[in-house]
Amino acid sequence: MISRIDLRGDALPEGPALRDLLPRADFDVSAALEKVRPICEAVHHRGDAALIDFAEKFDGVRLESVRVPARAITDALEALDPAVRAALEESIRRARLVHREQRRTAHTTQVVPGGSVTEKWVPVDRVGLYAPGGRSVYPSSVVMNVVPAQEAGVESIALASPAQAPAFDNDPAGGLPHPTILAACALLGVDEVYAAGGATAVAMFAYGTESCPPANMVTGPGNIWVAAAKRYFTGKIGIDAEAGPTEIAVLADDTADPVHVASDLISQAEHDPLAAAVLVTDSAELADAVEKELETQIAATKHVDDRIVPALKGRQSAIVLVDGIDEGLRVVDAYGAEHLEIQTADAAAVADRVRNAGAIFIGPWAPVSLGDYAAGSNHVLPTGGCACHSSGLSVQSFLRGIHIVDYTQDALAEVAHHVVTLAEAEDLPAHGAAIKARFGWKVPASK
Repeated sequence: MISRIDLRGDALPEGPALRDLLPRADFDVSAALEKVRPICEAVHHRGDAALIDFAEKFDGVRLESVRVPARAITDALEALDPAVRAALEESIRRARLVHREQRRTAHTTQVVPGGSVTEKWVPVDRVGLYAPGGRSVYPSSVVMNVVPAQEAGVESIALASPAQAPAFDNDPAGGLPHPTILAACALLGVDEVYAAGGATAVAMFAYGTESCPPANMVTGPGNIWVAAAKRYFTGKIGIDAEAGPTEIAVLADDTADPVHVASDLISQAEHDPLAAAVLVTDSAELADAVEKELETQIAATKHVDDRIVPALKGRQSAIVLVDGIDEGLRVVDAYGAEHLEIQTADAAAVADRVRNAGAIFIGPWAPVSLGDYAAGSNHVLPTGGCACHSSGLSVQSFLRGIHIVDYTQDALAEVAHHVVTLAEAEDLPAHGAAIKARFGWKVPASK
């Protein structure tokens, strides 16, 4: 069901050599880039008409309008299962608690008497958020994208999600994003929603169309076509990340419960056949027990043949055997998982030693599923090893730091000779001249 990689006995290699030994999904954004290019340019030149044509081609529905009517959003909330509504409301409440604490305030540093630098934080003006709607529907992603943007103070927020094909004749939900997506938007006060999926949604936000003004930034998870479109528009708009297939890594020792470990691996495998499920352990007995549990639990769940089994059998998933927890930490740091669970003795202390992970889940009572929905943390996280240099989505993702430099004449005079010296060292005499001009072309001597 799942392969093994045995790294016991020999010294672990360093850096890229260790990363090359670890499982990873094939996810070639460069190849997909050429396929999304004509889609993006069609949206650029044909606007809403291209979005309508692509919805018919990719989603199987002919749209009357790309923008979702306000009434459809309120109707979706009114029809929402009360239990689902209560769960979404609690998810929103907890996410706001965490993200509100991430807000930044302006700070002034007095460099010298009369000379200061202030950093102020300004939200982007407009963001386009994406909520997938292919194999599964993710109202939780609506929460995870909208809440930090709102807490950052973004004034204009739009959301896109694929149109759903009608399930029966005269289906009122046909041609609209999934009703649970729309209900989540209603709970969050987002009334600008578009029926657009994949690369077409990213292009709509990047270029703008008759219905949708362009955005400064696009965030949200998606498939390889969303990632490729984000790459295509890098430099034109801000993006959060080129998200790849979801990943879970579990670092566990013989204190871990194999039932918990297996269930958590399966929980991520059910996302997608490219989803990665990795167990790193120094216990061969645990590895054996987890393999048995995988067989047992898979037999009792759904999405088996189209998602879970291909994910667990794929090259991106494995049980990695190591000599000890120290070696396991080196492995998980090299891997840089989107989600990392620590199920060891003294799990909090072990987690404190981790350097590379999108989010860390400590002990048996903090599974990844909690973080997906209701921990308060954000589930839009770096994938593909990008956790070694990138963070998950947060309030800071939607803020720009601007430095404000305020110097008096005396404060500039004190440092003028240093500025001129450095300008001349870089062979940029006009830089120095801009200083000299303020002092009658004679730079004051240093004090």
